[in-house]
Amino acid sequence: MSTQQITPELRQWIIEQATAGHSAHALLKAMVERGWDEDVATDAMEEVLQAYLRERGLTVPAVPAATQPPPASLVPEPDLAGSPSTVWAGDREVQVVMSMHDPRVVVFGGFLSDEECDELMALAAPRLVRSETVKTDTGTSEVNEARTSDGMFFRRGENALCECIEQRIATLLRWPVENGEGLQVLRYRPGAEYKPHYDYFDPAQPGTPTILRRGGQRVGTLVMYLNTPARGGGTTFPDARLEVAPVKGHAVFFSYARPHPSTRTLHGGAPVLEGEKWVATKWLRAGRFE
Repeated sequence: MSTQQITPELRQWIIEQATAGHSAHALLKAMVERGWDEDVATDAMEEVLQAYLRERGLTVPAVPAATQPPPASLVPEPDLAGSPSTVWAGDREVQVVMSMHDPRVVVFGGFLSDEECDELMALAAPRLVRSETVKTDTGTSEVNEARTSDGMFFRRGENALCECIEQRIATLLRWPVENGEGLQVLRYRPGAEYKPHYDYFDPAQPGTPTILRRGGQRVGTLVMYLNTPARGGGTTFPDARLEVAPVKGHAVFFSYARPHPSTRTLHGGAPVLEGEKWVATKWLRAGRFE
């Protein structure tokens, strides 16, 4: 439970900002950016503004519902009961390098063999094109300056290697194969990066319902490193002040029970400073992905 208190100074600030014409949504955003817990900030605004306006015979609308976190859903989760150093993934032992609970991030060592990494890069190389991102305002995709990489998608189960990796992911994360998108392979050249972003689809965007028809919301991500760049290229989690080094064969998993920043799953691909970085990404959906 939060220990933050609604002080007289906070009450006065809220009244001053509201009477200056700032919206309830703007006030909430400003408070959260200054370190206030969102639930405490919402309660404070409603209490202070309702009391202030009642004294004047007026009413104020509640804080917009869109600011409240959506309900939590089930997410993929490896079996790490008892804090094991390794976990069985169906066809191989995988090392548990690091496990964080908030945000939920697990780093696995030896998830892919060197031979699997090399084969996946070789299969993907002829099909690489400039990477695009999903436009949640329309449900389509486009080239985005925030993502300076080349990429391609394999269809789920497209070949024997993809099928093997997908089954390994399903076993390790205890999530159905059919609830996964096809593997995406990306190549980052020197200087290329993917600026911090969320993998879930923003419920507030008009194009999101169209996207969700193909399997529901994204609930988890597994990023597999296919090589080790000479310098740079780590996977960053700014809210957790965490950076995962890109080591060939390793993988980083993170889940998000709701499509909301409270999951603290803001992440990005740091710029590659020397050499290239190759990764394969698997996005996991709440339902069957068609």
